[in-house]
Amino acid sequence: ANSKQSPSEHQRDGGVALVINGDSLGFALDQRLERLFLEIATMCMAVICCRVTPLQKAQVVDLVKRNKKAVTLSIGDGANDVSMIKTAHIGVGISG
Repeated sequence: ANSKQSPSEHQRDGGVALVINGDSLGFALDQRLERLFLEIATMCMAVICCRVTPLQKAQVVDLVKRNKKAVTLSIGDGANDVSMIKTAHIGVGISG
């Protein structure tokens, strides 16, 4: 993809992903930036949040739940996923 394309042009290509770590996500979830973060994230084919806290997982789900007309689904396999699972419209806990 051409680096001079706008995000919406990249979106049409279907080739954009966002990878964000917990430290950066903390800034993105600030009240002043969260809508911009959500707008950028929803332009992407995939969003990967890595090294995030249990609270941040729940905050990402809540951000989508509050601002998009979408049903949220969270799937987790550990105690660190409980907040995220409980925040979603549909929560699935996997044992194992």
